[in-house]
Amino acid sequence: MNLTKSVKSLLVPIRGLLFVFFILLGLIFIFVPDNIDNFLSMQNFKTILKQTVIVGIGALAMTMIIVSGGIDLSAGSVVALTAVFCAHAVNWLDGDIMFLRIIPIPVLLSVFVGALIGFANGTISARLNIAPFIVTLGMMLIARGLAEGFADQSVVRTPDNFLKTLMMREPKNEWMIFAPGVWINFILFLVTMFIMRASIFGRYIYALGANEDAAKYSGINITNYKVLIFTLGGAMFGLAGVMSYAEIGDGDPTTAVALELDIIAAVVIGGASLSGGRGSALGSTIGALIITLLYNGCVMLRVDDWVQKVLIGCIIVAAVWVDGIRGKNSSSYS
Repeated sequence: MNLTKSVKSLLVPIRGLLFVFFILLGLIFIFVPDNIDNFLSMQNFKTILKQTVIVGIGALAMTMIIVSGGIDLSAGSVVALTAVFCAHAVNWLDGDIMFLRIIPIPVLLSVFVGALIGFANGTISARLNIAPFIVTLGMMLIARGLAEGFADQSVVRTPDNFLKTLMMREPKNEWMIFAPGVWINFILFLVTMFIMRASIFGRYIYALGANEDAAKYSGINITNYKVLIFTLGGAMFGLAGVMSYAEIGDGDPTTAVALELDIIAAVVIGGASLSGGRGSALGSTIGALIITLLYNGCVMLRVDDWVQKVLIGCIIVAAVWVDGIRGKNSSSYS
Protein backbone atom coordinates (compact mmCIF):
# COMPACT_ATOMS: atom_id res chain seq x y z
CA MET A 1 0.00 0.00 0.00
CA ASN A 2 2.75 2.43 0.97
CA LEU A 3 4.77 1.42 -2.11
CA THR A 4 1.81 2.09 -4.39
CA LYS A 5 1.22 5.46 -2.72
CA SER A 6 4.91 6.34 -3.10
CA VAL A 7 4.92 5.42 -6.80
CA LYS A 8 1.79 7.48 -7.40
CA SER A 9 3.32 10.49 -5.65
CA LEU A 10 6.38 10.23 -7.92
CA LEU A 11 4.21 10.00 -11.04
CA VAL A 12 2.61 13.36 -10.29
CA PRO A 13 5.70 15.52 -11.08
CA ILE A 14 6.53 13.31 -14.09
CA ARG A 15 3.04 13.90 -15.48
CA GLY A 16 3.51 17.59 -14.72
CA LEU A 17 6.77 17.65 -16.71
CA LEU A 18 5.13 15.95 -19.69
CA PHE A 19 2.12 18.26 -19.45
CA VAL A 20 4.30 21.40 -19.49
CA PHE A 21 6.38 20.02 -22.37
CA PHE A 22 3.39 19.30 -24.61
CA ILE A 23 1.67 22.59 -23.72
CA LEU A 24 4.81 24.51 -24.70
CA LEU A 25 5.22 22.39 -27.82
CA GLY A 26 1.65 23.20 -28.87
CA LEU A 27 2.03 26.92 -28.18
CA ILE A 28 5.30 27.10 -30.11
CA PHE A 29 3.72 25.18 -33.01
CA ILE A 30 0.83 27.65 -33.12
CA PHE A 31 2.54 30.97 -32.49
CA VAL A 32 6.23 30.49 -33.42
CA PRO A 33 6.35 27.47 -35.77
CA ASP A 34 9.83 28.38 -37.02
CA ASN A 35 11.16 27.56 -33.51
CA ILE A 36 9.80 24.00 -33.35
CA ASP A 37 13.05 22.46 -34.61
CA ASN A 38 15.06 24.55 -32.17
CA PHE A 39 12.83 23.53 -29.25
CA LEU A 40 13.09 19.82 -30.09
CA SER A 41 16.80 19.86 -30.93
CA MET A 42 19.46 17.98 -29.00
CA GLN A 43 21.27 21.28 -28.48
CA ASN A 44 18.24 22.73 -26.69
CA PHE A 45 17.93 19.56 -24.60
CA LYS A 46 21.53 19.99 -23.51
CA THR A 47 20.85 23.66 -22.77
CA ILE A 48 17.84 22.82 -20.58
CA LEU A 49 19.84 20.27 -18.59
CA LYS A 50 22.69 22.76 -18.17
CA GLN A 51 20.37 25.53 -17.06
CA THR A 52 18.76 23.18 -14.54
CA VAL A 53 22.02 22.55 -12.69
CA ILE A 54 22.00 25.53 -10.30
CA VAL A 55 18.30 25.27 -9.47
CA GLY A 56 18.61 21.48 -9.35
CA ILE A 57 21.43 21.44 -6.80
CA GLY A 58 19.64 24.09 -4.76
CA ALA A 59 16.40 22.07 -4.92
CA LEU A 60 18.14 18.97 -3.56
CA ALA A 61 19.43 21.00 -0.61
CA MET A 62 16.06 22.67 -0.06
CA THR A 63 14.31 19.29 -0.17
CA MET A 64 16.11 18.11 2.95
CA ILE A 65 15.42 21.42 4.69
CA ILE A 66 11.73 21.59 3.78
CA VAL A 67 11.05 17.90 4.47
CA SER A 68 12.53 18.39 7.95
CA GLY A 69 10.03 21.20 8.56
CA GLY A 70 12.27 24.19 7.81
CA ILE A 71 12.86 26.61 4.96
CA ASP A 72 15.85 28.63 3.74
CA LEU A 73 15.20 31.99 2.07
CA SER A 74 18.92 32.82 1.95
CA ALA A 75 19.68 30.29 -0.80
CA GLY A 76 20.01 32.80 -3.66
CA SER A 77 22.18 35.17 -1.65
CA VAL A 78 24.43 32.29 -0.51
CA VAL A 79 24.86 31.25 -4.15
CA ALA A 80 25.93 34.81 -5.03
CA LEU A 81 28.28 35.08 -2.02
CA THR A 82 29.98 31.74 -2.67
CA ALA A 83 30.33 32.59 -6.38
CA VAL A 84 32.20 35.74 -5.35
CA PHE A 85 34.39 33.74 -2.93
CA CYS A 86 35.08 31.23 -5.68
CA ALA A 87 36.21 34.01 -8.02
CA HIS A 88 38.42 35.58 -5.34
CA ALA A 89 40.00 32.21 -4.59
CA VAL A 90 40.85 31.75 -8.27
CA ASN A 91 42.54 35.16 -8.27
CA TRP A 92 44.38 34.50 -4.99
CA LEU A 93 45.77 31.31 -6.50
CA ASP A 94 46.58 33.10 -9.78
CA GLY A 95 44.56 30.54 -11.73
CA ASP A 96 46.48 27.57 -10.32
CA ILE A 97 43.47 26.24 -8.46
CA MET A 98 44.20 22.51 -8.10
CA PHE A 99 45.65 21.04 -4.92
CA LEU A 100 47.54 17.77 -5.52
CA ARG A 101 46.14 18.02 -9.07
CA ILE A 102 42.76 16.61 -8.01
CA ILE A 103 41.20 19.01 -5.48
CA PRO A 104 39.98 22.42 -6.71
CA ILE A 105 40.60 24.75 -3.77
CA PRO A 106 37.99 27.39 -4.76
CA VAL A 107 35.32 24.69 -4.67
CA LEU A 108 36.34 23.66 -1.15
CA LEU A 109 36.29 27.29 -0.02
CA SER A 110 32.86 27.95 -1.54
CA VAL A 111 31.36 24.81 -0.03
CA PHE A 112 32.88 25.70 3.34
CA VAL A 113 31.46 29.25 3.24
CA GLY A 114 28.04 27.87 2.31
CA ALA A 115 28.22 25.31 5.11
CA LEU A 116 29.24 28.02 7.58
CA ILE A 117 26.19 30.11 6.69
CA GLY A 118 23.97 27.04 6.89
CA PHE A 119 25.43 26.24 10.30
CA ALA A 120 24.65 29.79 11.45
CA ASN A 121 21.07 29.51 10.15
CA GLY A 122 20.53 26.16 11.83
CA THR A 123 22.15 27.14 15.11
CA ILE A 124 20.26 30.42 15.49
CA SER A 125 16.97 28.82 14.52
CA ALA A 126 17.25 25.61 16.53
CA ARG A 127 19.07 26.78 19.65
CA LEU A 128 17.33 30.15 20.01
CA ASN A 129 13.98 28.72 18.91
CA ILE A 130 13.47 31.30 16.14
CA ALA A 131 11.45 30.36 13.06
CA PRO A 132 13.72 29.45 10.11
CA PHE A 133 11.68 31.80 7.92
CA ILE A 134 12.77 34.79 10.02
CA VAL A 135 16.37 33.68 10.48
CA THR A 136 16.99 32.94 6.81
CA LEU A 137 15.15 36.08 5.72
CA GLY A 138 17.70 38.07 7.72
CA MET A 139 20.55 35.93 6.42
CA MET A 140 19.34 36.57 2.87
CA LEU A 141 20.10 40.28 3.33
CA ILE A 142 23.33 39.64 5.24
CA ALA A 143 24.74 37.26 2.62
CA ARG A 144 23.74 39.53 -0.26
CA GLY A 145 25.35 42.50 1.46
CA LEU A 146 28.54 40.50 2.11
CA ALA A 147 28.61 39.40 -1.53
CA GLU A 148 28.45 43.02 -2.69
CA GLY A 149 30.99 44.09 -0.10
CA PHE A 150 33.55 41.37 -0.87
CA ALA A 151 33.13 42.10 -4.58
CA ASP A 152 33.50 45.84 -3.98
CA GLN A 153 30.07 46.20 -5.65
CA SER A 154 31.41 45.06 -9.00
CA VAL A 155 32.00 41.83 -10.90
CA VAL A 156 35.12 39.91 -9.81
CA ARG A 157 36.97 39.08 -13.04
CA THR A 158 39.10 35.93 -13.19
CA PRO A 159 41.57 34.32 -15.62
CA ASP A 160 40.68 31.18 -17.57
CA ASN A 161 40.67 28.06 -15.41
CA PHE A 162 39.22 24.57 -15.18
CA LEU A 163 36.09 25.66 -13.31
CA LYS A 164 34.89 27.75 -16.25
CA THR A 165 34.45 24.55 -18.27
CA LEU A 166 31.98 22.98 -15.82
CA MET A 167 28.95 24.64 -17.42
CA MET A 168 29.96 24.43 -21.07
CA ARG A 169 27.06 22.98 -23.08
CA GLU A 170 29.53 21.12 -25.29
CA PRO A 171 32.17 19.59 -22.98
CA LYS A 172 35.79 19.38 -24.09
CA ASN A 173 35.63 15.62 -23.64
CA GLU A 174 32.99 14.63 -26.19
CA TRP A 175 32.32 11.31 -24.46
CA MET A 176 30.70 13.23 -21.59
CA ILE A 177 27.92 14.36 -23.99
CA PHE A 178 26.53 16.86 -21.45
CA ALA A 179 28.17 19.67 -19.47
CA PRO A 180 30.24 18.42 -16.49
CA GLY A 181 27.90 20.35 -14.18
CA VAL A 182 25.01 18.16 -15.36
CA TRP A 183 26.88 15.06 -14.24
CA ILE A 184 27.76 16.69 -10.91
CA ASN A 185 24.06 17.45 -10.41
CA PHE A 186 23.18 13.85 -11.30
CA ILE A 187 25.71 12.39 -8.86
CA LEU A 188 24.48 14.72 -6.12
CA PHE A 189 20.92 13.63 -6.91
CA LEU A 190 21.88 9.97 -6.40
CA VAL A 191 23.65 10.78 -3.12
CA THR A 192 20.70 12.83 -1.84
CA MET A 193 18.22 10.13 -2.83
CA PHE A 194 20.30 7.52 -0.97
CA ILE A 195 20.54 9.74 2.12
CA MET A 196 16.82 10.40 2.24
CA ARG A 197 15.60 6.93 1.35
CA ALA A 198 18.21 4.48 2.63
CA SER A 199 19.89 6.01 5.67
CA ILE A 200 19.04 6.59 9.32
CA PHE A 201 19.77 10.28 8.82
CA GLY A 202 17.14 10.37 6.08
CA ARG A 203 14.57 8.77 8.36
CA TYR A 204 15.30 11.42 10.95
CA ILE A 205 14.76 14.14 8.32
CA TYR A 206 11.26 12.81 7.60
CA ALA A 207 10.56 12.26 11.29
CA LEU A 208 11.41 15.87 12.17
CA GLY A 209 9.07 17.22 9.52
CA ALA A 210 6.22 14.79 10.20
CA ASN A 211 6.05 15.29 13.96
CA GLU A 212 8.81 17.09 15.81
CA ASP A 213 7.48 16.24 19.26
CA ALA A 214 7.24 12.56 18.43
CA ALA A 215 10.77 12.66 17.03
CA LYS A 216 12.00 14.29 20.24
CA TYR A 217 10.32 11.70 22.48
CA SER A 218 11.71 8.88 20.36
CA GLY A 219 15.23 9.98 21.29
CA ILE A 220 16.24 12.09 18.28
CA ASN A 221 18.36 15.11 19.19
CA ILE A 222 16.25 17.50 17.12
CA THR A 223 18.49 20.53 17.76
CA ASN A 224 21.67 18.86 16.51
CA TYR A 225 19.94 17.35 13.49
CA LYS A 226 18.34 20.65 12.50
CA VAL A 227 21.76 22.29 12.60
CA LEU A 228 23.23 19.43 10.58
CA ILE A 229 20.49 19.63 7.95
CA PHE A 230 20.92 23.38 7.47
CA THR A 231 24.72 22.99 7.38
CA LEU A 232 24.53 20.30 4.71
CA GLY A 233 22.02 22.40 2.77
CA GLY A 234 24.32 25.43 2.98
CA ALA A 235 27.24 23.37 1.67
CA MET A 236 25.13 22.36 -1.33
CA PHE A 237 24.14 25.98 -1.92
CA GLY A 238 27.88 26.71 -1.90
CA LEU A 239 28.39 24.13 -4.64
CA ALA A 240 25.55 25.78 -6.59
CA GLY A 241 27.54 29.00 -6.18
CA VAL A 242 30.50 27.35 -7.88
CA MET A 243 28.22 26.40 -10.77
CA SER A 244 26.98 29.99 -10.91
CA TYR A 245 30.58 31.17 -11.16
CA ALA A 246 31.23 28.61 -13.90
CA GLU A 247 28.10 29.69 -15.80
CA ILE A 248 28.97 33.40 -15.74
CA GLY A 249 32.74 32.98 -15.85
CA ASP A 250 33.24 35.57 -13.10
CA GLY A 251 31.99 36.32 -9.59
CA ASP A 252 28.85 38.46 -9.84
CA PRO A 253 27.33 39.60 -6.51
CA THR A 254 24.06 40.54 -8.23
CA THR A 255 23.38 37.07 -9.59
CA ALA A 256 20.81 34.56 -8.27
CA VAL A 257 18.33 37.25 -7.16
CA ALA A 258 15.08 35.50 -6.16
CA LEU A 259 16.69 32.14 -6.99
CA GLU A 260 15.32 30.79 -3.71
CA LEU A 261 11.79 31.22 -5.11
CA ASP A 262 12.59 29.04 -8.13
CA ILE A 263 14.18 26.49 -5.82
CA ILE A 264 11.22 26.41 -3.41
CA ALA A 265 8.80 26.23 -6.34
CA ALA A 266 10.75 23.28 -7.78
CA VAL A 267 10.58 21.43 -4.45
CA VAL A 268 6.84 22.03 -3.98
CA ILE A 269 6.04 21.20 -7.61
CA GLY A 270 8.03 18.01 -7.05
CA GLY A 271 5.58 16.93 -4.36
CA ALA A 272 7.14 18.20 -1.13
CA SER A 273 4.97 19.73 1.58
CA LEU A 274 5.85 23.13 3.01
CA SER A 275 4.64 21.84 6.37
CA GLY A 276 7.31 19.13 6.29
CA GLY A 277 7.36 15.35 6.36
CA ARG A 278 6.90 14.79 2.62
CA GLY A 279 9.16 15.17 -0.41
CA SER A 280 11.77 13.39 -2.51
CA ALA A 281 15.01 14.08 -4.37
CA LEU A 282 13.49 12.74 -7.60
CA GLY A 283 10.39 14.91 -7.31
CA SER A 284 12.43 18.05 -6.63
CA THR A 285 14.77 17.32 -9.55
CA ILE A 286 11.79 16.95 -11.88
CA GLY A 287 10.37 20.16 -10.40
CA ALA A 288 13.63 21.94 -11.25
CA LEU A 289 13.38 20.61 -14.81
CA ILE A 290 9.82 21.95 -15.05
CA ILE A 291 10.92 25.41 -13.92
CA THR A 292 13.80 25.47 -16.43
CA LEU A 293 11.60 24.10 -19.21
CA LEU A 294 9.10 26.90 -18.59
CA TYR A 295 11.81 29.56 -18.87
CA ASN A 296 13.21 27.90 -21.99
CA GLY A 297 9.76 27.63 -23.57
CA CYS A 298 9.04 31.29 -22.84
CA VAL A 299 12.26 32.24 -24.63
CA MET A 300 11.25 30.08 -27.61
CA LEU A 301 7.83 31.79 -27.60
CA ARG A 302 9.61 35.16 -27.50
CA VAL A 303 7.75 36.11 -24.36
CA ASP A 304 8.92 39.26 -22.55
CA ASP A 305 10.90 38.85 -19.35
CA TRP A 306 8.21 40.46 -17.22
CA VAL A 307 5.65 37.96 -18.50
CA GLN A 308 7.99 35.11 -17.53
CA LYS A 309 8.20 36.46 -13.99
CA VAL A 310 4.41 36.73 -13.75
CA LEU A 311 4.06 33.16 -15.04
CA ILE A 312 6.57 31.69 -12.57
CA GLY A 313 4.98 33.69 -9.74
CA CYS A 314 1.56 32.26 -10.59
CA ILE A 315 3.03 28.76 -10.67
CA ILE A 316 4.53 29.25 -7.20
CA VAL A 317 1.15 30.36 -5.83
CA ALA A 318 -0.59 27.45 -7.58
CA ALA A 319 1.96 24.97 -6.25
CA VAL A 320 1.46 26.18 -2.67
CA TRP A 321 -2.32 26.05 -3.18
CA VAL A 322 -2.12 22.45 -4.42
CA ASP A 323 0.14 21.62 -1.47
CA GLY A 324 -2.54 23.00 0.86
CA ILE A 325 -5.19 20.84 -0.80
CA ARG A 326 -2.98 17.77 -0.51
CA GLY A 327 -2.46 18.52 3.19
CA LYS A 328 -6.19 18.83 3.82
CA ASN A 329 -6.94 15.62 1.95
CA SER A 330 -4.27 13.66 3.82
CA SER A 331 -5.48 14.96 7.19
CA SER A 332 -9.09 14.09 6.37
CA TYR A 333 -8.11 10.46 5.73
CA SER A 334 -5.94 10.12 8.82
